[in-house]
Amino acid sequence: MAVPERDTLLPRRIAGYVVAYSGRHQLGLAALSVAVFALAALPLEFQRRLVNTLVERGSFVTVIWFAAGYAAVALGEQVLKLLLNVYRGWVAEDSVRNLRHVVSAAAERADRAGSTEEIGAQISMMLEEAEPIGGFTGISLSEPLLQSGILASLIGYMAMLDWRLALLGLAFFLPQTVFVPLLQAGINRRARERILVKRSISAGVVDNVVARAAGWAWAYEPIGRVFTLNMGIYRLKFTLNLLMNMMHHLGVASALCLGGWQVLQGRMEIGTVVAIVGGLGKLNDPWGDLVNWAREFAVVGVKYRLFSEFVNGLSRRPT
Repeated sequence: MAVPERDTLLPRRIAGYVVAYSGRHQLGLAALSVAVFALAALPLEFQRRLVNTLVERGSFVTVIWFAAGYAAVALGEQVLKLLLNVYRGWVAEDSVRNLRHVVSAAAERADRAGSTEEIGAQISMMLEEAEPIGGFTGISLSEPLLQSGILASLIGYMAMLDWRLALLGLAFFLPQTVFVPLLQAGINRRARERILVKRSISAGVVDNVVARAAGWAWAYEPIGRVFTLNMGIYRLKFTLNLLMNMMHHLGVASALCLGGWQVLQGRMEIGTVVAIVGGLGKLNDPWGDLVNWAREFAVVGVKYRLFSEFVNGLSRRPT
């Protein structure tokens, strides 16, 4: 039975698909993300006050209250993250299932006697390509909102304590605005070519199974090409991670040096230095996650365009 065209046509962009298929769930994920990043800076404040109480030899009861407050906030944050991650997982898996249904429905609507290239592409899309696209749906809005919110909370808190020390540490994030896009562009090009090569391998497998007499020597070259592309992606990705981590540690070292000097001069409390250095340490994870999200958004965008073009081509074919 033919499937109605509206059930198989996909939006041209990944953002359009996210809104069309999971828009209401994105609102729920966004609300949980806001709740998580609202608590991001509170543990640092509890640490700062606890350290200052110890240095000033304050009451142990006060120390207990600060420690209990820290534990309560940390527990609440982790529970919210658990709920967020489970919800994300459900949205992602539901989206993967939907994409696989869309591919099968479009194939059913189109001419059943498709070419081996089309059949190979359908196999690749059903088994592999739907997974990362659907998986991205779960984090498409909540991840940048969460990580940007955490960054804003931490930066605002550190600036409130000592804007000069915070600015010095943050200055080492600026070079990343240059080398991250350059390296990511190289990753994107290789990811797109890898998708096309894998589709050709799937088509070759189908063609070989149909012919039965054909050998498998044809597969050596494309398999080798996939290996080369994957190694290129690994080199670029891990070089990017190295540069980002190096910038982070240079920022922490600079903040420790300047903060330590101000403590020795009697111009700053030890707790403030601890809080700012701790804040810089906590910045690395959301910044890295935000860069990873941008990397995945770019790669998945390429995958989705190829995916939607193929599905929509099948859906528009006359029955």
